[in-house]
Amino acid sequence: MIDPDHSTTSWFLWIVGVAFLLGSAVPLFLVPLKWGRAFGWRLPTEQAFTVYLGRCLGGVALVLSAATFRAAPDPESHLESLEILLGSAAALLLVHVWGALRREQPWQENVELLMYATIVGYGGYLYAGLPGALL
Repeated sequence: MIDPDHSTTSWFLWIVGVAFLLGSAVPLFLVPLKWGRAFGWRLPTEQAFTVYLGRCLGGVALVLSAATFRAAPDPESHLESLEILLGSAAALLLVHVWGALRREQPWQENVELLMYATIVGYGGYLYAGLPGALL
């Protein structure tokens, strides 16, 4: 399940995929309000829309995790999955930077900046080393 030609990229994808699946995708999809409380968010009185948005994001995150798992054994054949992962991580990095600058999010979300910056930086470096990469 690890590509011998691109073992570092394979390991990176497995680790990011599992961490994202367990740390974000499943909790957001199944128990978004509990996840939000654990991350220090104050919850609104009207919660139906919050639950809806959390589950929507969780559903997208589940699919992103599945694509990451599909790409991990053979990253060179699944460049689009890496591009989507890196694009998603870059978008989430911007969202978290914006929230941090405006002081609108709990400190736990500010810590996630490091995770998204690592995924974008190191993942981009690994992606650029694959034949056919756009970078």
